[in-house]
Amino acid sequence: MDDTARRSRAVAFFSAIALVAFAGARGAASSLAVSPAERSWEAQVGQEAYERYAQRNEIVPRQSPLYAVLDPVARRIASVADRDYYAPFRFILLDEAQPNAVAMPGGDVYVTTAMLSYLRNRDELAGVICHEVNHDIHHDMYDVYEATQRGAQPLPYERAAELNADRSGAYTCAKAGFNPWGMVWNMRLHGAATQQLAAGADHPSDDQRLVALVALLRSDRAAFGRFRDDVADAAPLSNAPQFGQAAFRPAQYQPQYPQQYGQQYSTQYPQQYPPQYPQQYPSQYPQQSGPYPPPPLPACYPGC
Repeated sequence: MDDTARRSRAVAFFSAIALVAFAGARGAASSLAVSPAERSWEAQVGQEAYERYAQRNEIVPRQSPLYAVLDPVARRIASVADRDYYAPFRFILLDEAQPNAVAMPGGDVYVTTAMLSYLRNRDELAGVICHEVNHDIHHDMYDVYEATQRGAQPLPYERAAELNADRSGAYTCAKAGFNPWGMVWNMRLHGAATQQLAAGADHPSDDQRLVALVALLRSDRAAFGRFRDDVADAAPLSNAPQFGQAAFRPAQYQPQYPQQYGQQYSTQYPQQYPPQYPQQYPSQYPQQSGPYPPPPLPACYPGC
């Protein structure tokens, strides 16, 4: 390996480490530390994502019985995660056939109906949600955007963000009373499928993430010592097979941001882009492809 290649690998490595430390610090910081420009950018991106899902007729209405599966887990996690974010988290089901979950800036966490059918227990669902809320708490999407604006390569930032969301997500799950080993069970369950995507993806491989997460859960006995790596002890997820997503496709949607979240949240979405907002998303996040960033196929989680 020549000197140039060594320097390039070193820069990528230390950039990744720097992002882990930076994201952790941001996660612990007050919401007052978020600048108005950043908050406006995140609100705009979050609103646009919601509108895209609504236009595609994918948002599952609140009267669906599927929310009886999602909400009890999501509420407990929100009781912990809301303390670390400037807006309350909102959890929305998407009528999609692909197991997936994604957090959008501004506090919206989307879980597909296929994900509910695929997961086996409440701790695995909690692991998905805990990982995603920490992407918002760390402001990962905005940080990647800022990195691209400075001319930096986003790949090491994105990979470090995934590892950091795993780590912080484990603590969030534990504080909410869920077994953080559920995140490990997800990785084991989905490892074979996601491994095929890892070589060229912006996420570290499941093997890397699994090793790091297991090491954390075994080393921090004060936080995780009461939890066991035994999936048989987990509470089953009450996702009856008859909860097919097609049965809950709404006929139409309200054009405004969902009313169940309260009018006080709608004001955070500016009508215009802030001056620094790009005319289009960075090339790795094409607008036409759907969720921002678009989920890989097959199942994104635990690859996202």
